[in-house]
Amino acid sequence: MPIPAYKPPKRSSYDIVIVGGAVIGSSTAYWLSQRLGPGASVLVIERDSSYEFSSTALSTSAIRQQYSNPINVKISQFGIEFIRSFVERMTAFYTDEAPPDLGFREHGYLYCVSPEGVEAARDRVELQRSLGAHTVFLEPGPLKDRFPWLNVEDLGGGAWGARDEGWFDSMGMLNGLRRAARCSGVEYIDNAVTGLDVEESRVTTVHLSTGEAVRCGTLVNAAGPRAQQICAMAGLSIPVAPHKRYSFVFASETPIPGRMPNVIDLTGTFVRPEGELFLTGNTPLDNGPADYDDFAICHEEFEDCIWPALWHRIPDFEALKVKQCWTGHYEYNMLDHNGIVGFHPEIANFMFANGFSGHGLQQAPAVGRAVAELLVDGAFQTLDLTPFRYERIPLNEPFLEEAVI
Repeated sequence: MPIPAYKPPKRSSYDIVIVGGAVIGSSTAYWLSQRLGPGASVLVIERDSSYEFSSTALSTSAIRQQYSNPINVKISQFGIEFIRSFVERMTAFYTDEAPPDLGFREHGYLYCVSPEGVEAARDRVELQRSLGAHTVFLEPGPLKDRFPWLNVEDLGGGAWGARDEGWFDSMGMLNGLRRAARCSGVEYIDNAVTGLDVEESRVTTVHLSTGEAVRCGTLVNAAGPRAQQICAMAGLSIPVAPHKRYSFVFASETPIPGRMPNVIDLTGTFVRPEGELFLTGNTPLDNGPADYDDFAICHEEFEDCIWPALWHRIPDFEALKVKQCWTGHYEYNMLDHNGIVGFHPEIANFMFANGFSGHGLQQAPAVGRAVAELLVDGAFQTLDLTPFRYERIPLNEPFLEEAVI
């Protein structure tokens, strides 16, 4: 298939330039297009429109409400609503074919809880239920009754989200958002940002790898793991860097009966069904920042860490065979594992939408809507994401999220 010819920007100036066209950037573009209409002066710059190495494409594409912060619970609740209504929202933009069905698998999450962690887990469940989530805490006996294949001998119980949690098609969401934005007047180009001009505390010009330069009214940094690169071009800094996450798909000689949830072990290893196969991963032992282009797999993670954890928690996972594996990058916020959303206080037209630490896909619908509200209305109109403001970064005031995988 021939490579499409490069298309330069259609204009020399845009009201809004979004750097990064994966799910956060495209969600922002979608919500802006719905607010501003076909006359929107919005440019999305994506360095690789194949999305081969994007965090969106390489994610495990799951959504949960089991968080320790109320705002993260509410963000996911809107995410679920958006996923369930996705076909309806996209219908107007798919006149020649059916909109993508995100294939939501509502199997839930099951967090294994140590005996020492029971009180904190019960508190989190109570918080989530007070916000409308369907999480329940199961003591070891009822937990074993519900999931007889689970080893509960060293557990104090488990937190189970029976509804509104599961996994879905990440690229279906991205492709739908991108198509809807483009159909509504947003322009996308396949290019990379190489520099920013800042004059009188404002970003004025965006320089591209192909030599062009475009003026901008507002710049939105949605560059995912490369967020700090874009910040540095404006003389700014955020504690966001790419961290590798390894995913393995395996077959088991012994099937797991019933409706298996996404099981989160005490070790941080997770496992869930994928048809007749299973998807697993964990928090790698070598968990420092990675090079932006380093997507090498570490097979030892499966042999040395993941498999022993799986076998201990689910004894039927004695005989396994890896069928597929890949490496993705988290845009990891090293301060507090939460997103950074909002304007910079000094460079007043520089907008952050960064640092979601593995939660970006499930949080994209709400975050894109919130960024659009800031840009169009000057303030949050639906969910108040003020706790994600940039100002906490230089003050070193973490807004911590305990439930990080």
